[in-house]
Amino acid sequence: MQFSKIQILLAIFAMAIGSFAIGIGEFVIMGLLPDVAADFNTDTRETGHLISLYALGVVIGAPLITILFARLPRKPMLLALILLFSLGNFASASAGNYPLLQVLRFLTGLPHGAYFGIACLVAADMVRKNQRGMAVTMVMMGLTVAILVGNPLATWLGQLIDWRTVYHTVGALGLLAFVMIFIVVPKHPNEKKTSARGEMQALQNPQVWLTLAIGAIGFGGMFAVLSYIAPTLINATGLDSHWIPVALFIYGLGSFAGSLVGGWAADRNLKLTIGGSLVWSAIVLAIFPLTLQSLWTVMPMVLLLGSSAALVPALQVRLMDVAGEAQTLAASLNHSAFNAANALGAWLGGLAIISPLSWQGTGWVGCALSLAGLLLFWVTKKHSRRTPNIVSL
Repeated sequence: MQFSKIQILLAIFAMAIGSFAIGIGEFVIMGLLPDVAADFNTDTRETGHLISLYALGVVIGAPLITILFARLPRKPMLLALILLFSLGNFASASAGNYPLLQVLRFLTGLPHGAYFGIACLVAADMVRKNQRGMAVTMVMMGLTVAILVGNPLATWLGQLIDWRTVYHTVGALGLLAFVMIFIVVPKHPNEKKTSARGEMQALQNPQVWLTLAIGAIGFGGMFAVLSYIAPTLINATGLDSHWIPVALFIYGLGSFAGSLVGGWAADRNLKLTIGGSLVWSAIVLAIFPLTLQSLWTVMPMVLLLGSSAALVPALQVRLMDVAGEAQTLAASLNHSAFNAANALGAWLGGLAIISPLSWQGTGWVGCALSLAGLLLFWVTKKHSRRTPNIVSL
């Protein structure tokens, strides 16, 4: 079925509002770690577990939800997932103690991956094959704009009022997305029916697992630094806390540019986009620890750190090429992989901070993870050339 440009733009915009809400809900905690730690009388590293627990919810929820509800049409699934996410944020804002907040952040992460996976597929199905990369990028642009504008503003709001107000706001944005998706996202009359067994075929494909591993390991390098960007700039660079929203905005600029370049490049040369993104990330992360002494050297590196987002749409398109009939599960698992990267990066970054490497260690750990992702990319490329009926890298 052919959709008009207006239908496509409105549908993508509605789903991008959901991406925007999810982006703030996931990443704003990185700028508010000191505030949450002060509220519950915990240290910054322990509060960083909230990042890992949310990411763990994404990792578990994406495949579980996709398999259990494989037979449901995509639009009702989108509505249910964004509603669950919204309610989880309202509950997080009301948490009376730290253990309860930990549980709620895990539960709120459960619908995240399935939402992004299904939204990207809905967008890709509405356009021509050679436009998939940009369609995915536009859905993900809500996430990118959240990083660019939403998170700095939310961090500033949290510092000005409190972090609970931020989660109330995220819940309200989720409800707005629910209404917009209900109104403007069309039902696809030619949507392919699937089943739990059909979706699980993706788990039998080594190329799916290798592609997911690239994201889970390679993108973890960026999260090793980003997860602790607020305390790093305060403790290592000596900046006041009011610089944190500025740093997040600068990171968002890099992420915005990286996402656009990544989507454009993925439609032209997928292999070069994936490999080049990993090499670039390793270089940036290797230099980052050397720039922490000054505001004027660290802020440009924060900008370049955000540009590693070019990897995200490229891996999403690669999964569409290798997943066969298991498109929904593969697309959802991609966001599980990136949140596994979030959890892995936050965990290893926390270990680096308490090691002799101190705050500089997050960059070294991040560089090692990006190089490991590059090695996995090389393995994936070699394997794809030896596998029949697989689009080679």
